[in-house]
Amino acid sequence: MIENKKITVVVAALTLAACLFTGVFTFWPQALGVVQSSSRPEYFSLFDPLSIMTVDITADEGEWAEMLESAIDEQYISCDVSVNGERYFSVGIRPKGNSSLSTVYSSDSDRYSFKLEFDHYQDGQTCQGLDKFVLNNIQADATYLKEYLSYDLLSQMGVPAPLYCFAWITVNGEPWGLYLAVEALEESFAQRNFGVSYGQLYKPDSAEMGGGKDGGPAEGGAEPPQPMEGLDFRRDEFDASQGELPQGEFQPRQGGFGGPGGGSSAADLQYIDGDPDSYSEIFDSAVFAITESDKLRLVESLRKLNAGEDLENAVDVDKVLRYFACNVAMVNLDSYLSSMKHNYYLYEENGKLSMLPWDYNLSFAGFQSGSASQAVNYPVDTAVSGVELEERPILNKLLENETYLAKYHEYLAEIAGTCWNDAAFEQKVRQLDQLIGSYVAQDPTAFYTYDEYQVALEALLDFVSLRSQSILGQLYGQIPSTEEGQKQNPEALVDPGELQLSLTGQQGGGHEGGFGDARGERSERQILRGEADQAPPEGGGGRGEAFNRPERGEEAAPAGAFGPADRSLSSGPDRQTWILLAVSVLSLVSALLLASRFRRRKI
Repeated sequence: MIENKKITVVVAALTLAACLFTGVFTFWPQALGVVQSSSRPEYFSLFDPLSIMTVDITADEGEWAEMLESAIDEQYISCDVSVNGERYFSVGIRPKGNSSLSTVYSSDSDRYSFKLEFDHYQDGQTCQGLDKFVLNNIQADATYLKEYLSYDLLSQMGVPAPLYCFAWITVNGEPWGLYLAVEALEESFAQRNFGVSYGQLYKPDSAEMGGGKDGGPAEGGAEPPQPMEGLDFRRDEFDASQGELPQGEFQPRQGGFGGPGGGSSAADLQYIDGDPDSYSEIFDSAVFAITESDKLRLVESLRKLNAGEDLENAVDVDKVLRYFACNVAMVNLDSYLSSMKHNYYLYEENGKLSMLPWDYNLSFAGFQSGSASQAVNYPVDTAVSGVELEERPILNKLLENETYLAKYHEYLAEIAGTCWNDAAFEQKVRQLDQLIGSYVAQDPTAFYTYDEYQVALEALLDFVSLRSQSILGQLYGQIPSTEEGQKQNPEALVDPGELQLSLTGQQGGGHEGGFGDARGERSERQILRGEADQAPPEGGGGRGEAFNRPERGEEAAPAGAFGPADRSLSSGPDRQTWILLAVSVLSLVSALLLASRFRRRKI
């Protein structure tokens, strides 16, 4: 063997370096900038979709009452919070929301949605790594399930969605109600879904009707707007015989379809010009700190999008198609699809745009959906309401492309034929009813009675079955897939039968909420319907007769499991991780080769 007096030192140094590198890589990867492309943080287990989170709030009674009295100002107060038995001190809490906040504020209810900010008063305090999450009041949803099922569907379809679960809230030891806990779309969400080198996140919104803090920077924003004058949510033209609301109800008394969200703005993602100042509705709502280069990059992406050029590099096409397939299937019109053009997050990374979901209590045709027939047969190829498709470029430009249109149709077929398979979907709803039914029955601030909740579940099942039937009919060419085509061929549409969408809850509904003792009593709406003493309707208008859809009770095709397991985009290491691992292994191998070749001879 070859002698070398210095080789021992060299081999020792290489071996030590390789061991140190491997140790750091294994036990402290963050120091090397290594994270999984989609990792599960500690708080992941908090949001078990088949469990009820417990949130016990302790606050000064005077401060709590004052916060509720001035809820429209969305001011924080300090409280102690116990989440699933683990206690946190000096947590910030405030009411949150836009139209839902205004609706509750103008009613006799105190059932507001809340935001919990664990580090508001104590720097660095988190709830198992999560600095904030929201508690949604499930307003205008008699089923309690619309937002839950929306995130469930989005997750099944591969759209990055917030974690969620039901939560039972108490305040100063007294029951407050059953809410939906939802992960905030901020840094923890971004890192969980996109890795440590995540991009920029915005929440464009041109329709703030009460409180403006939920879509923009946490501090330093503009004063929150007050409730819009002239906005009347009362059902003063309710047709008791039909159980339906006139089309366009719950809009301002003056103004056209869509109300306060109308008009041109950056929130519709149209290209205006090359000046970032023209896009204040986007950049003023940035979740993270942004630079001038961030602004210019997004503006250039909008230019490419609206010009229809280089779409693959301007838009994350697949993710956006999945997002819209879900929203169109659910007839979620309190969104970008209508003149409101809000309730979405815009994500940009390396010049690619995608849309992320938010605020689904009015999904499943709970907002401006017109008659039951219009909602059930909502056209999938002209899927906007109150505006022209050209006014929504991120959808329009993709659907103009035949390849992308075919992929969009493929995702709609998957939703209607698999995710919403009659038997599988009903099984899911029944399972959730078993989970939350007893909580709904004793919910002291509920917007609807328990009897209304039970009726609403049946109406929701009927709607989803009929909607799936119509989607498949549109895709197979048996039902017109455009608004104009449906006007010319109304006889081809799926007949909704006796379906009453108002039973599931609609915007402005459920004003009976509060600290009453209405459990089991006949509500005014029940008296109007004459249904308080009747069994839940079976309804359905020919449900399941077309396209070989199974009836309820038949064996279902797999529809995707509940919960977090379906929401991971990727659990494997990314490219950077593999490179660093290779460097570590090569260093160790080099040290071993040197050691075997340059051993010192024994004297």
